[in-house]
Amino acid sequence: MNKELKIKIRNISNRSKVLSELYELASELKDKINARMSDEEYLKMMFKKKTGKELNLHDPKGFNEKLQWLKLYNRKPEYTIMVDKVLAKEYVSQIIGSEHIIPTLGVWSDADEIDIDNLPQQFVLKCNHNSGSGMYICTDKSKMNIKQIRRSLNKGLKSDSFYASREWPYKNVPRRILAEQYMVDQSSKSLIDYKFYCFNGNPRFLYIALSNYTNGKKNDVLSYINLDWTPAPFFRTDHNPFPYSLNKPDKFDEMITIAAKLSEGIPFVRVDLYYINGQVYFSEYTFSPGGGFNEFKPYEWEREIGSWIDLSQVKDDALP
Repeated sequence: MNKELKIKIRNISNRSKVLSELYELASELKDKINARMSDEEYLKMMFKKKTGKELNLHDPKGFNEKLQWLKLYNRKPEYTIMVDKVLAKEYVSQIIGSEHIIPTLGVWSDADEIDIDNLPQQFVLKCNHNSGSGMYICTDKSKMNIKQIRRSLNKGLKSDSFYASREWPYKNVPRRILAEQYMVDQSSKSLIDYKFYCFNGNPRFLYIALSNYTNGKKNDVLSYINLDWTPAPFFRTDHNPFPYSLNKPDKFDEMITIAAKLSEGIPFVRVDLYYINGQVYFSEYTFSPGGGFNEFKPYEWEREIGSWIDLSQVKDDALP
């Protein structure tokens, strides 16, 4: 490579770093400005921006509209535990048993503290408070770029799930990194999510999802399924459908029972499960799928599914 070409490449690289830093500074500035807005003001602004509709908090009807209402007026301390990927394991094990919990290999407050040498050849690293930012799935430890992985995880620790969509449960989660046992289903050679939409302990439907992580970013394909394992009559436009048909898990009825137990007494929560080598495992809780901004299509299903969320069970003094 000649000297002139090397200089050009170096200059391009330097410009790229500057642009990246400017983008991060702009994002931080925007977050600081948005942080000054009240939760209600911010959610009204974002709902209009994302859906093109005014957010009606006095008489919400649609599914996502009701999720915004719940963000503001249904704030229970246990929700913070439930969305913390470290603490949720103990919480869930008390309800359905430890045999449904993926083993934790370690917990750290900073990526630089991780002792890679003491981890097995395969494992998963992720932050406990977000939806995959900084996540790393290790299938061969000898191929790890440890410096880059630490940098990505520490960046993930800085991501703020609360201010991005004002999802209150995440606001006070102490940010940490956890390592989990690497899990893969031997029959499919993949890890498929079964995400149950639960209404006061009543699972009504689910979607199946296959996640891909590229450079720490999560890219899902998903399809909605009724509990009788037929295709649901609604969809979302922000994801591609599942690329192939999938057989119903042998323990699907057990999965429904587990989802019901884990969602009892909650107006709405999504319970995410795995089915791995004949065993059901807990994945995570999600109170506001897509931040409550991704509407179901056709729109009549947005209203129909919204009708399944009963807001009357939330204390009367919480009403706006």
